Amino acid sequence: MKTMTLDEVKRLPPLTKDEIQAVKDFKNTDFSDSPVQTKEQLKQFKPWYEVHPKGNDLYKVTIKKTAVQIRIDNDVLEALKAKGKGYQTRINEILRKAVLG
Repeated sequence: MKTMTLDEVKRLPPLTKDEIQAVKDFKNTDFSDSPVQTKEQLKQFKPWYEVHPKGNDLYKVTIKKTAVQIRIDNDVLEALKAKGKGYQTRINEILRKAVLG
């Protein structure tokens, strides 16, 4: 399966009248085999990149990141670094949970 960027999708030729009609005629709306999710269940769903943090070759997930410069108390930084390599990733995870829940 090939993934496409939005720019690649925009460069695709427009749909023909027959293709548009086929889309309009499509009526597969039988969702009887799909369970209904409660709001509580939906709240527990996680983004794909959290469930599969290392990703895989089939679905490449890239999250844009911005380099910033912040000041952190020395004791907090040392505690994060003491847990080993990847302290910046841990800072991002802590901020994500604090801000996004």
